[in-house]
Amino acid sequence: MNNHPAAVKMRNITKVFGSITANSEVSLDIRRGEILALLGENGSGKTTLMNMLSGIYYPDSGSIFIDDREVSIGSPKEAYAYGIGMIHQHFKLVDVLTAAENIVLGLKEEGKLDLVKAGQKILKICEDYGFEVDPKQKIYDMSVSQKQTVEIVKVLYRGADILILDEPTAVLTPQETDKLFAVLRNMRDDGKAIVIITHKLHEVEDLSDRVAVLRKGKYIGEMMTKDTNSQEMTDMMVGRSVSLNIERPKVENAHPRIQVKGLSVRSSDGILKLDDVSFTANAGEILGIAGISGSGQKELLESIAGLQKAEKGSITYIGDDGKETELLGLTPLAISEMGVSLSFVPEDRLGMGLVANMDLTDNMMLRSYRKGRSPFTDRKGPRTLAQSVVDELEVVTPGISTPVRRLSGGNVQKVLVGREISLNPTVLMTAYVVRGLDINSAYTIYRLLNEQKKRGVSVVFVGEDLDVVLALCDRILVLCGGKVSGIVDGRSAEKNEVGMMMTKLGGVRNEE
Repeated sequence: MNNHPAAVKMRNITKVFGSITANSEVSLDIRRGEILALLGENGSGKTTLMNMLSGIYYPDSGSIFIDDREVSIGSPKEAYAYGIGMIHQHFKLVDVLTAAENIVLGLKEEGKLDLVKAGQKILKICEDYGFEVDPKQKIYDMSVSQKQTVEIVKVLYRGADILILDEPTAVLTPQETDKLFAVLRNMRDDGKAIVIITHKLHEVEDLSDRVAVLRKGKYIGEMMTKDTNSQEMTDMMVGRSVSLNIERPKVENAHPRIQVKGLSVRSSDGILKLDDVSFTANAGEILGIAGISGSGQKELLESIAGLQKAEKGSITYIGDDGKETELLGLTPLAISEMGVSLSFVPEDRLGMGLVANMDLTDNMMLRSYRKGRSPFTDRKGPRTLAQSVVDELEVVTPGISTPVRRLSGGNVQKVLVGREISLNPTVLMTAYVVRGLDINSAYTIYRLLNEQKKRGVSVVFVGEDLDVVLALCDRILVLCGGKVSGIVDGRSAEKNEVGMMMTKLGGVRNEE
């Protein structure tokens, strides 16, 4: 297919966890001087396959060859010895240490550790590939993209020339994504072998040279990126034709549902997370909230839901009859008892959202057990609801008695969204509801949100993929450092403009 030599050959790799086969006889080549995009739905085995290459898991059967020599990789340390480094979606850095200290952490070098010499080597790596890293800067003073840069430099410092990046742009702005792609192309042109695991097909088309597709743990096929398109890639992942158009129904009879005025919130350690935030969320529309990670999105939704204490401001719920109810300072139970039907899909699926060790029925019961009139909890309703969610949302599970920790991320999210929507809310708030989901699961969620919008629900959508936010949402509230940079019309706003507003460079704009 091309003349690039194979740095890695994986042959007939199989990995089984209990009754689940994560990978079944997968064979894959990773080539030097090439960026390979590894695609597949949630639970297709992409990350598991790369975790075996990076030493986190060990294959049950099959062989791995590095430069045509069969190897056994039993740990990440052994993977580094073969030049393999993986940059995970969740960074593994020590906040109180500097970039240089994190990069050399755990390395055994002769003599006393020389941070000055290490800093010079770090700066040389940055110069070679176009990174920007201050070796002396503390991690806690860095942006998300700077932390990611440190993680990449860390594997390069250790001599890796085969790099695996898991969802590398999940929390980056468009401008930061462009910078990362430029660096990855420089590394590819230097002969490094690069694998990216991502669900953003427009990025696959922009960055990768070749695409390999997994489905249900099996290798389906590969193609040169220039010879394919998003539709073909999606159909290969899912195994059938899938529509890639995000619907945006016309807003009809919109009226104020939630009014937030002058909201300020501090974290438990006194840091101002939201600073004088004001906006209106209307019934019958989807309000998007955009911002780089840590700009106050989490605190905003949790404040409205009664999970976060505010320093000042007001949060007013407006009923269909015009009656106003102040929500600030109320607990979730108190909000419910006042007749306000509010559903919240949090960022932390298996922390705040669902209980990992409980089955689907019991997780449904978490939101309905107070409705029982007898001293014994009624399981009939939650059991029926659990089966309904499984059937309607095509949740892949052995049964409703399966603990949710055994489901893939996409199926966990479907269960959580299905439960919250079943409550017939008038306000539905979602935080990163499609993070890490395959394209088929994501489009199922978009359809559900639009159905709620058509019913007159006020939907608040916190998203990290600006392309999706711009395609799905009617209005977009942009946050930067806890402040409102502006509110723009989703139908007319430009991606780069919103990206600039997320980083203070765009100025304040309000189209309300």
